[in-house]
Amino acid sequence: MKKNICFLLFCSLSLAGCRHPDEAQGPAPAPSKDVVNTVTVHMEQVTDRLDLPARLMANPTNVVHVYPPVSGRILSLKVLPGQEVSKGQPIGTIQSSDAAQARSDYEKARIEAARADLQLQRAKELLQHEVLAQKDYDDMKALDDADHAELERTRQALHNLGFSENDTSSDLPLRSPISGVVLDVDTAPGEMQRSLDNATAIATIANIDSIWVVGDLYPRDVDAVRRGQPVEVRVNGYPGEVRTGVIDNISDSVDPTTLTLKVRVVLSNPGHKYKPQMYATISVANLKREAIVVPSTAVIRDGVKNYVFVATPDHKYARRDVELGETHQNDVEVTHGLQDGEMVVSTGAELLREAGVQ
Repeated sequence: MKKNICFLLFCSLSLAGCRHPDEAQGPAPAPSKDVVNTVTVHMEQVTDRLDLPARLMANPTNVVHVYPPVSGRILSLKVLPGQEVSKGQPIGTIQSSDAAQARSDYEKARIEAARADLQLQRAKELLQHEVLAQKDYDDMKALDDADHAELERTRQALHNLGFSENDTSSDLPLRSPISGVVLDVDTAPGEMQRSLDNATAIATIANIDSIWVVGDLYPRDVDAVRRGQPVEVRVNGYPGEVRTGVIDNISDSVDPTTLTLKVRVVLSNPGHKYKPQMYATISVANLKREAIVVPSTAVIRDGVKNYVFVATPDHKYARRDVELGETHQNDVEVTHGLQDGEMVVSTGAELLREAGVQ
């Protein structure tokens, strides 16, 4: 009895050892159809898009550098970079001996003009009584006119410094010439400022109610861009926000540093949301053309190779190497490897790869 049991056990183990490996493990499980979706691809019209790196800047004609009108010492500054200012708003004070000199010149000119008026009045009376020759009277009239011209010059000099004829202080208020935002401050209280000929700007103020978007265009792409062409602008820091505009200008010379042409788009800037020197992208729509486009999720990128899975007539999937073109948001162009009307796995391609589908 024991011999029969041992014989049966030996036969069972022998049969188990002779079973084919494929029969022992079974076929590789196929991914569920619920997680594999396909899409039929067709030739469709796509639009090329040229993206130009850009930066924001203020219109140079709306940027003012505030220089000291006289030499002197900065007593106070009332503004900081980024601060909004109004036209005529005091931004600081400078103390200068030049102001005293200008006031002295005015007072001297006023006295000379008053004395010339008295002499001319006497000469007029003498001329009426034929005591003074007409030529002598004309000479005195010319002197009177010259003294009044000098008076007007010194009065204008006072006004240019920001003083009136009745001011007595040597402290000169510095005022903003425009309404805008302070871009930079280049001095501090206590510093000495030179005369206007060699002065350092006290502050730089810009009106940024509108902002320039200046992009770099390489000469090889110049045929794709023209003035008046609609564009989209995306400003870094505001993801998902797209502004539309038109190309206002294309420079006629190449920048020697970047070797690019400058493309300008002007945008309104309510609330001064956009700041000078922020980065942006100008997107220029180019010519339309026909291409096969698949979802980005359909493409498997394996090193230098790219492939997709194509549904076959026998309801299976086959791997197909493809060459890719331009990327459009969630889609990608396929330049070689697919035919119009083929069905491509759009989601679940990774599962097919893991299942070893070839």
